[in-house]
Amino acid sequence: MYGVVTRNPPELEWEEFDRRFYEAKDVSGRASEPVSGAVNMVSCFADNAATRAEPDLLPVNDEGQPATRERRFFDWSYVCPTHEGYREGLLETIEDCAAVSPDVRLDDVGFPRPEYCFCDRCAREFEGSDFEDRFEWRAHVIEEFVAEARERVPGRLHLTLYPDPYPGHLRERAGLDPAALDEYVDEFVVPIYDMAYSTTYWLEVIATGFVDELVTPFSIELYAVNVDVDRLIKASEVADAYSKDVLFGYDAANARAALRRMDADARPGETFGPE
Repeated sequence: MYGVVTRNPPELEWEEFDRRFYEAKDVSGRASEPVSGAVNMVSCFADNAATRAEPDLLPVNDEGQPATRERRFFDWSYVCPTHEGYREGLLETIEDCAAVSPDVRLDDVGFPRPEYCFCDRCAREFEGSDFEDRFEWRAHVIEEFVAEARERVPGRLHLTLYPDPYPGHLRERAGLDPAALDEYVDEFVVPIYDMAYSTTYWLEVIATGFVDELVTPFSIELYAVNVDVDRLIKASEVADAYSKDVLFGYDAANARAALRRMDADARPGETFGPE
């Protein structure tokens, strides 16, 4: 099946899409009313507006450097996953989404990078825990959050994974342990974005890695903005060979054009000769 990921509610009604994901809260901090008939998406520990208003939310490394969008490697500002007040508000947002539509997708879950977080709060919690290894403790923090979210979602719970299937990398990078999260998550979503998809061998490499790594089904999300339709079709064919479903992100019109082309090509042609 093919789906759309969008911020525009009218696009959720387009008949070409079998699945519909709506961004109810994004990394900017913008929040919209959740919609019915779609999987509402919540950006969890990425929030530019919240961290700008309340710098205490920011994770810091062992040198005290915050994980802001102005720093190298970061496209947005992160929130420390141990901040209790923010987590409570986030869980309320998830619960509000689930009240409108039972399926929810958790986006941007986890710590920013391996070197985070060394804030005073994280230091206290780690020292007071039963864990000796910081990476094990971080994975436990994230698992607890996903478990709490699971309790508030009556339908299917989706969770976005960073596109790195190498064993142990997700756990080391973000505190995400897919094997531990299997208990709570019904479907993972792996965004594999490119601005052109001029070649797709790398897409296949990543996809096959997740086939080996995951037990829970996963879908692949492709970037559709200004991508040539023929190349988007080729990328979707590769993704479809390995994933449960293929989703198109943030350009529904281009995605619809690709799906219409694919549908037309799949239809048997008729040949008319002279009578």
